[in-house]
Amino acid sequence: MYEGEPLINFLNLGTYTPKQCGIATFSRNLRDNLTRLKENTSIAAVSDPYFTYDYPDEVSYIIRQNNIEDYASTANAVNKDSGIDLVIIQHEYGIYGGADGDYLLEFTARLTKPYLLVTHTILPYPTTNEKAVLSALCRQAAAVVCMTRTSSSMLSHVYGAAPEKVYIIHHGVPAFRVQDRNLLKQEYGFEGRELITTFGLIGPGKGIEIGIRSLKRLVAKHENLMYLIVGRTHPMLVEHEGEQHGDRYRETLVELVNSLGMQDHVAFVNKFLEPEALGEYLYMTDIYLSPYPDLNQAISGTLAYALGCGRAIVSTPYLYALEMLSQDQRGLVADDTTAEALAELLDRVISEPGLKLKLEKRAALLGAKVKWPYIAKQYANLAESVLKSKIAM
Repeated sequence: MYEGEPLINFLNLGTYTPKQCGIATFSRNLRDNLTRLKENTSIAAVSDPYFTYDYPDEVSYIIRQNNIEDYASTANAVNKDSGIDLVIIQHEYGIYGGADGDYLLEFTARLTKPYLLVTHTILPYPTTNEKAVLSALCRQAAAVVCMTRTSSSMLSHVYGAAPEKVYIIHHGVPAFRVQDRNLLKQEYGFEGRELITTFGLIGPGKGIEIGIRSLKRLVAKHENLMYLIVGRTHPMLVEHEGEQHGDRYRETLVELVNSLGMQDHVAFVNKFLEPEALGEYLYMTDIYLSPYPDLNQAISGTLAYALGCGRAIVSTPYLYALEMLSQDQRGLVADDTTAEALAELLDRVISEPGLKLKLEKRAALLGAKVKWPYIAKQYANLAESVLKSKIAM
């Protein structure tokens, strides 16, 4: 927004910190950066059925995930709230109640104020109900935000979203403080090691076992390799399996490390990192490894973070990686999801310092364009356009 123009009063609907999940972190970053633009941003937090959170002051509404009445009553309250001009809805599977999150439709059906729909996961082959829910959300939205060209195409061709309503805004990345790799390695006790890192909430489907097996193929040639697996077990996994069994997947990874004799080459950092600490781990990383086995993965916030820090990246060929890395060789994308394919590319980067430097520079060029201050400004501009169109109608 330009100085002197009226502020937009936003309400962001989604999960929110202190919940530890990608959408909660995204919502917090978007809110903080809109606030820095002098936009007023409050929160409607979708709360889990089995957890109680101590939410910060900006949380004005709390929706109990599986209570459909909360969705209706919150929409009615928002309609009467003169401090809200526009709602931003974060859409992700698993965070809203009902079949495929269809309780959210109870909120949007009653809402009289315009909303932007931010789509985080767009399934290329949805079930009938998954398609119906997201199609209805897109139809009612004033604008639909996605994060890649591939996602934009799927929204139109699979879910029937009007192309003129679909906007591409990249996944935001914190403006991490740039730090010296070697100094960080000394501080963390990794001096002299070549660090390969994967971070994020840990659970099945992350492909970490593929990463471990790829390292096994390299350590005889590169004895100083260390694979850092950074992140705590996904809270939803703990919720479904219970405290005692919630770390079952992590235990299988530890067993794999032991069976391969990789104890000196793999380290687990079992905690949820705040931005400052996460930035330190990324900046001391030599290669960021993104080993997702699901080739339909449309978005990866962790890969976006690695780009934001200008890391050399090696990835499996899932949708987001192909779009973000292949152009201008911002990173190396394997032909398939096997440990062999990843090991081949990791070996290239380790063995060719010039290639590593080139990948870092090209990643950093894109990374500079996806910092949160720049991304938040795009959301503010889109909201301004939507509100002006509403006034003109």
